[in-house]
Amino acid sequence: MDFAESEPVPNQAEAMEINLCTVDNVEDEFELSTVCHRPEGLEQLEEQTKFTKKELQVLYRGFKNECPSGIVNEENFKQIYSQFFPQGDSSMYAHFLFNAFDTDHNGSVSFEDFVSGLSVILRGSIDDKLNWAFNLYDLNKDGCITKEEMMDIMKSIYDMMGKYTYPSMREEAPREHVENFFQKMDRNKDGVVTIEEFIESCQKDENIMRSMQLFDNVI
Repeated sequence: MDFAESEPVPNQAEAMEINLCTVDNVEDEFELSTVCHRPEGLEQLEEQTKFTKKELQVLYRGFKNECPSGIVNEENFKQIYSQFFPQGDSSMYAHFLFNAFDTDHNGSVSFEDFVSGLSVILRGSIDDKLNWAFNLYDLNKDGCITKEEMMDIMKSIYDMMGKYTYPSMREEAPREHVENFFQKMDRNKDGVVTIEEFIESCQKDENIMRSMQLFDNVI
């Protein structure tokens, strides 16, 4: 999410798009799967997320096709994510995104982790989405975003989009985005952006609010 220019949210949802194939026996397969990690039941995940049982079936089939073991580690996550950005280097942004999905910080993302994060991105409330975005940007999880953290995020986004997408992009552009971000978000000018400052600033920006609703009904 590049809030520096109030542009739409970076397309995590698009990069996670699942093949919407017809699955007749996926529920049985979900319950009886012999993969290394056995996911929670569909009913429980339906209660915990904003997806229907049928949507969870489709998502599980797509996840299992990519990750037969039932979990994905960071290297596999990077490989999958790179398919959506062949013109650039998405490895660093994928690293940050992986850490946002890996909420228990055990070095792997399970199906439960995946659908929980996706539920927030696609179906969460405005506050839910803003909290998720803040967590993505708060790289060391200390409760605030520094200019160094935001610079790392911006560089990773520019690397991911690739020089062929933006051939005339100036080297100083990421730093300018960071400065714009802090000018808008750092309301007390103490050099860091807190979750309260982040949410308050975003809620007052119409472009950001529109971007929050882009993927509400993707699946």
